[in-house]
Amino acid sequence: MESLKILVVDDEARMRKLVKDFLTIKGFTVIEAEDGEQAVDIFFKQKDISLIILDVMMPKMDGWEVLKTVRQYSQIPVIMLTARGEERDELQGFKLGVDEYISKPFSPKILVARVEAILRRSNVAVSETTEVGGIRIDKAAHQVEIDGKPIDLSYKEFELLTYFVENQGIALSREKILNNVWNYDYFGDARTIDTHVKKLRSKMGEKGNYIKTIWGMGYKFEVD
Repeated sequence: MESLKILVVDDEARMRKLVKDFLTIKGFTVIEAEDGEQAVDIFFKQKDISLIILDVMMPKMDGWEVLKTVRQYSQIPVIMLTARGEERDELQGFKLGVDEYISKPFSPKILVARVEAILRRSNVAVSETTEVGGIRIDKAAHQVEIDGKPIDLSYKEFELLTYFVENQGIALSREKILNNVWNYDYFGDARTIDTHVKKLRSKMGEKGNYIKTIWGMGYKFEVD
C-alpha cells in the first residue's frame, strides 16, 4: 500500500524535522512547507495529501489564512499547532474547521497518535507497516521481515522490537521498557528484558547491532 502523504507546515526547521522523523517511522510520507504561502502552493499542486499539520504563527501568511484558503476547496483533516493555548484561539480554530488543536510544546508520539486517530475517523487507511534500516514490521499481520526475509519472533520479542523501532534514537530504561512492553502489572525481574534482547538480537543477525546497550540504564535502538 502506498504511504499516506502529510503536509507539515512550520517556520521552524527543527520542529518540522522532529515531526517528520516520528511520522516517517510510522510509514507516512512527509512534505514540508516553511511558510503559509508555500503550504498553499503545495496544497494546490499535490492533490493526494491526506492531512495537514499547520502552525499558527508564521511569516508571509499565518495558519488561519492557510486554513481559510484550504477550507474553500477541501475538507482535508487539519491539525493546528500553536504556542498559545488561549481558549479564543481554539474556538476560532474549530469555527474555521480545525480537526484537532495541539499546543506547543507537545509530545511527538501523542501527535502521531492523533494523526492516526483522525485518519481512521476520516476513513483513510492508516498503514500498519513500519520500515526502518531494512526491517519491516507489519503490526496487523504480526510479522517481521529483515531485508525481505521473514524472521520468527515470539509475541514478546515482536512487541519489544516494535517498541524499540517506534522509539528510535531514544534511550530507554529497563523500567520504561517493562512498563510499556510487559505493562504495569508485571512484577518480574528486569533481567527478563536482557534475556529477550539477547534472543531478539540473535534472530535479527547483523541488524541486532541496531539495539545498543546503555550500560547501567537500558537500551537504545539506533540505525547506523
